Amino acid sequence: MVRRGLPKTSVQERIHYGIGKCSLGWVLAASSEIGVCAIFLHDRPNLLVAELQGNFPHARLIDHGEDRLSPLTEVARFLELAAGRLDLPLDLRGTVFQQRVWQTLREIPAGSTASYTEVAKRIDSPRAIRAVAAACAANTIAVAIPCHRVVGRDGRLAGYRWGVDRKRFLLEREASF
Repeated sequence: MVRRGLPKTSVQERIHYGIGKCSLGWVLAASSEIGVCAIFLHDRPNLLVAELQGNFPHARLIDHGEDRLSPLTEVARFLELAAGRLDLPLDLRGTVFQQRVWQTLREIPAGSTASYTEVAKRIDSPRAIRAVAAACAANTIAVAIPCHRVVGRDGRLAGYRWGVDRKRFLLEREASF
């Protein structure tokens, strides 16, 4: 119900996060009330919080380290296994198109890859190859939305938000399972 004449109240969203080290470098895992909204990877931990704030500029960020309110422990375990799906709810924030791409990426099995062209065809947008690449670049949930499984048409490792070396490492590790 809208009450006319009264000021609008706004509740600032709270995002809980933790930072830790794993085989992929430093990881930040963050969650909203809905679920995991960010998994960021970096070589320098001091840049992770700035990236989180940049992606969620109006949120109140709450550092919980590795305590029970942080998704970090479960995310770190998932990153080390590098197989299957993250067994936590996800808070996917993106356009309808981006979410279609991300859902399609989640259907690519560990140890497999698909080209940007194949992903575009799978979402019934065969000419949207660059848009698929842009959706991959916009993904804020590393590995759980497996953009690392998308390669060039010739199988070449194309760009990856978290670094091509990490992409190579993830694909090699998944292939060994």
